[in-house]
Amino acid sequence: MLNELIKNDTNFNEGSFKSYVANVFVKLFTSVMLDELDNVKHFLSEDVYNQYKSKIDDLNNKGVRQIYDELNVKDSSIIKVSITDTDFIITVLITSRYMDYIVDKNSGNFISGNNQSRIEKNYTLIFTKKRNFLQQGVVRKCPGCGASISVNTSGKCEYCGTIYNLEKYDYILTSITS
Repeated sequence: MLNELIKNDTNFNEGSFKSYVANVFVKLFTSVMLDELDNVKHFLSEDVYNQYKSKIDDLNNKGVRQIYDELNVKDSSIIKVSITDTDFIITVLITSRYMDYIVDKNSGNFISGNNQSRIEKNYTLIFTKKRNFLQQGVVRKCPGCGASISVNTSGKCEYCGTIYNLEKYDYILTSITS
């Protein structure tokens, strides 16, 4: 099915896609740590955004911060490719490594978890791209004001505040499970 995807999405490159997946994963977990989920909103479906927004709200209500220290993606592999009438859907299995612990938000004091050694954890991520995606140029332009925009930083135009809707152009994370 990967060959079928490549025929239909001529821009697809497996190595680049796996790097993109690792980047989105690390940015998502970093955003949870920093309570800055809006920095990755453009990479996420509304369901995934709401899932992690709820997690952050719960942590904030408890006055704690989730820490994913020394976070990286050790390995990734495409395990399934589906093509529907409207979407390209790629399921990826990643193995991540990190220290996973909770600290008090005000004092920074350790509360629980593992802050001594990294754990390995597998995640299944599903990325979806519209079949009728719009071509994006090398330089991405803000749909609000036309300024150049860096999607890898925050996806938010620094001039007018418009969020770059990556869903129209590229793969977005539509599901994540551990």
